[in-house]
Amino acid sequence: MLRVWFGDKENAIYNTSVFFKNRYRDEWIIDDFARNVISDVDHSEVIDANSINSPVLGNISPLQLSGGVKALILMKHFPGKIFNASNCGDNCSKWILKLGDEQDFTVNLFHVMDFGKGDFKIRILNDRKLVAHNMQEFLDAGVFYLRHEKPQADMRG
Repeated sequence: MLRVWFGDKENAIYNTSVFFKNRYRDEWIIDDFARNVISDVDHSEVIDANSINSPVLGNISPLQLSGGVKALILMKHFPGKIFNASNCGDNCSKWILKLGDEQDFTVNLFHVMDFGKGDFKIRILNDRKLVAHNMQEFLDAGVFYLRHEKPQADMRG
């Protein structure tokens, strides 16, 4: 399940580009998840582990991928780490939900990411009893924890 902490979180990784540069493995770039994320988010095509064809930048290395793609790849391969998902655009949100369906992991956010109109389950770690099931509930939690307002009672459970 995807777990979200709104605001600053101790031990969170904020500079995903530096972490990616020092930790990524070539084989990550050529797996199906990375290929799909790179295609969807960066509109680029993986040629091989060291070469990606970008319609904007031409032939690039994995180090030149967007911050969102780097963060998504790291979330997949380091589910025990907390990554700042505010480095990702809303175009990454469906991939974050997909990862949350496949494994437990935690992100922190400094904004209310748009997870779309569908139903989902996101545990809000600022209050471990709180699970958001849709965007309205997620928005209410985000407003509360980012601006210190009170969430609606019907979100619990």
